[in-house]
Amino acid sequence: MAPDASVRKRKASPSKASTKNQGWQTKRDPLSTSTPWAKSFEAPPFTLKELRDAVPAECFKHNTLLSLGYVAWDLALAASLFYLATGIDGGWGGKVDTSNPFVNFALWTVYWIAQGVVCTGIWVLAHECGHGGFSAHRTLNHVVGWVLHSALLVPYFSWKITHGMHHKGCGHMDKDQVFVPHVRSDFKHRLHAEGAQITEFSEEEEKEGDAFESAPIVDLLKIVRQQLFGWPAYIVANVSGQRFPEWASHLHTKSPIFTPDQAGQIIMSDIGIAITLAGLGYLGTQFGFMAVLKYYVVPYLWVNHWLVMITYLQHTDVRLPHYRGSEWNFLKGALCTVDRDFGILNFFFHRITDTHVAHHLFSNMPFYNAGVATEALKKKLGKFYIYDNNPIFWSIWNSYRNCRFVENEGDVVFYKR
Repeated sequence: MAPDASVRKRKASPSKASTKNQGWQTKRDPLSTSTPWAKSFEAPPFTLKELRDAVPAECFKHNTLLSLGYVAWDLALAASLFYLATGIDGGWGGKVDTSNPFVNFALWTVYWIAQGVVCTGIWVLAHECGHGGFSAHRTLNHVVGWVLHSALLVPYFSWKITHGMHHKGCGHMDKDQVFVPHVRSDFKHRLHAEGAQITEFSEEEEKEGDAFESAPIVDLLKIVRQQLFGWPAYIVANVSGQRFPEWASHLHTKSPIFTPDQAGQIIMSDIGIAITLAGLGYLGTQFGFMAVLKYYVVPYLWVNHWLVMITYLQHTDVRLPHYRGSEWNFLKGALCTVDRDFGILNFFFHRITDTHVAHHLFSNMPFYNAGVATEALKKKLGKFYIYDNNPIFWSIWNSYRNCRFVENEGDVVFYKR
């Protein structure tokens, strides 16, 4: 993403504007502005090896039977919910009156939400397979991951490749693969006249951001769109990923995301999705479209929601820097993530939510050991460990409203609005 020539330079040296703002303190909530975090930014003083040495050695040991046990547990939960849902319309053999449309819809809603949560957990287990965190056996990882992800319409190998690239380039403006920030020049109304100077993270800049704040209803509708369709949009058209002059997708072998030698993996991923779609089509002919919609499609949309919410909140926050050029390294990038508390959902999501920092540092660590590793890492990371226990729906609203773009220029940049 080349800088737009019309974007004005932001001077780091003292100027009339910067003198005016000496001693100025933002009045915004610290979680709603990057100003205090940008001003206090410093590089981590430790090494990746020092962090690894701080984690108990047993955290890196795989237990294949335990991992398979998690798969069995999640599949049993999903099957149980499905079985219970088959009785909703008939009131479980007349034992409960579900003829009232409001009661009927409420019961189906409970199923949709619960099944979406459980299937998100299944998605997480397949994700672990792609990292090698599920088992020490590579073939088993790929078989389990391909089956589970295909059942959820995820192109396992294709996404595994780009997700690995995300881990290797996390926080890098030109190498990261998902939730790559917009830049100022993406918003033409935010550009300034050539030669204009506004000091970064100043009162003037903050007022400018407030003046261009979107109407709440507009942002709400955009969030709903993101939560419902963000995941398939990323898979099909690489939305929120790096920009390419041609169609970038996880589904075709000529996509600029991939190299020619990866074509076989893309085809195998597509075959998995095709099998699932064929199965759904057959079930539709046997039981009707509405049955497929109620039992599979609506929970699938809930899975989309949770996936986008989890990953968006992990990597979109005013406290997180992004890097360009030589300023980036793997350690800095791995720390560009937030551990968030999803309450009881942490359990069902196999703690991918509140142990994500450890996961980015050591992605092949078994997921069931990430909790212990996180506690050990906290002591070493200190202020470089970012944790948030605010309500998750407030957090997504706050991040969406305050993380609009970063500057076109600069080796260390923070979100602005």
